[in-house]
Amino acid sequence: MRSPTAGGPVRGGLRSIRRVPTRPAGPRSGPDACPGALRLHDAADGALARVRLPGGRIAAGQLAALAALAARFGDGNLELTSRGNAQLRGLSADAAEPLAAALSAAGLLPSRTHELVRNIVASPLADLPVRELDAALRADPGLAALPGRFLFALDGGSGDTLALRADLTALPDGEILLAGHRCGLPGGDPLANLLAAAHDFLDERTAQGGTAWRLSELDNGPAAIAARAGGRGVPVMVPAPTVAPPVGVLPGALGVLVPLGRLTQDQAAALLGTRAPAFTITPWRGIVVPGQPATAPLAAAGLVLDASSPWAGVTACAGLPGCAKSRADVRSDAAANLPAPGPRPVHWIGCDRGCGSPSGEFTRVLATGGGYEISRGGRILAENAPAAAVREIR
Repeated sequence: MRSPTAGGPVRGGLRSIRRVPTRPAGPRSGPDACPGALRLHDAADGALARVRLPGGRIAAGQLAALAALAARFGDGNLELTSRGNAQLRGLSADAAEPLAAALSAAGLLPSRTHELVRNIVASPLADLPVRELDAALRADPGLAALPGRFLFALDGGSGDTLALRADLTALPDGEILLAGHRCGLPGGDPLANLLAAAHDFLDERTAQGGTAWRLSELDNGPAAIAARAGGRGVPVMVPAPTVAPPVGVLPGALGVLVPLGRLTQDQAAALLGTRAPAFTITPWRGIVVPGQPATAPLAAAGLVLDASSPWAGVTACAGLPGCAKSRADVRSDAAANLPAPGPRPVHWIGCDRGCGSPSGEFTRVLATGGGYEISRGGRILAENAPAAAVREIR
């Protein structure tokens, strides 16, 4: 390993030298363009559809339908997102209408007006009113105006959703957090309070010019929404506990990790072979299978059942060839250079947009065109390093 040069980054080394340059986020220039089941995104490898799965809940028949649609119209894989949703990539240009019809038939498109705003994450191991919140959201015409990135969360008490910094989070005691902040909001029905706070966001957003996609993007967002909702006191950020993703044998269930969040046809078939009536896709790109199914078929299909696996915590954006903005095939590089197991997530990205980045502290591996810039907590550890340098970082 080379010695550091005065004032410059280590090339290929792993020593903190300077901070990642940051650019202040200016006001949004227009409405968000989040893809959906009806509004497809044109990527380098074809169109992309995102199917919202509130709370990550999906029935076995729906998983089978998605896998069949990925094989029929796309590249054959299902992408799991950091919000517990599913994406189909590589869709043909004429797939939009038949795809929408098939999703509707499978119960995966219950509302055309609200399909972009059914963004709900929930603690995967808790019995929470996900369906009730989803139904109430869809029944409210005014909330169809929410941006496609606005996020609701239902936390079951473990604090596992807090690191996601949802716009609105309901805690087990009914308290509502605003962008992760405790704001002294009055109690009552948590679902009603979530919807009321979402309306307050829309009103405040309009008052501030109508361009914010997230509550945190408003000027003094938590305080402004709290004032509308009758909150008391100064907003205080609630720290997010360190919670291990649900992988391995769990109480009454089995957690599996999907490497890089790409669920193959064989892996989908192995999950369906468990005969489980339903599954939960987690925000950590894993799947919770109810009961205690046989593990051998799942492992043979390439699913990870060990929380200490090098795959745990390793994620990546689409990269080349799927994304034209990417500077590298980050998925292939990530798969070929798994680091030793460690406590921090490692996220590979092909450009500065950082798509799919996890919440909290993580190691950022950014393709530069001449290698990778590796950083953590805003401090650069290596610049233009080979992909293999990632093996040293955990």
